[in-house]
Amino acid sequence: MANNNSALKKKILTVDDEVDFLKILKLRLEANGYEVITAFDGEEALEKIKSQSPDLVILDIMLPKLNGEEVCRDIRKDPVLNKIPIIMLTGKCTDVDRIVGRVIGADVYITKPFDFKELSSAIKKVLQI
Repeated sequence: MANNNSALKKKILTVDDEVDFLKILKLRLEANGYEVITAFDGEEALEKIKSQSPDLVILDIMLPKLNGEEVCRDIRKDPVLNKIPIIMLTGKCTDVDRIVGRVIGADVYITKPFDFKELSSAIKKVLQI
C-alpha cells in the first residue's frame, strides 16, 4: 500500500448509492494515503464538489436525485470545476455506455466489478502522481 506524500495531499470524492460499496472503497483509498469524502446521490455530490474542492471525483452513473451523467455534465459546464478529473465507476458496461461516459466528460470509464489495481492506476494517471 503506497502511502506517499503526493497521495496524502489528494482529496477524492467518491459517489455511489450503495453504502457498503462506498465504505469499502473509502477504506481502500484511505489505506493508499488519500483523503476521501463521500456522497450518496448526485445533488449531494455537486454540493460537496463546490464546498470541498476535491482533486478527483469517482462517480457512479446510477444515482438518486441526479444521475452520474447529469453530475458529470454539470461539472464540465462549470468554469471553476471543469478541470477536476472524473473517473466513472459503474455497473453500466456496454460499449454505448462507455462512449457516452467519455463524450459527457469522464476521463476514465471503469466498470464494476473492477480490479482495485486498475482503479489505483487510473487515479495515479489522472492525478499525475
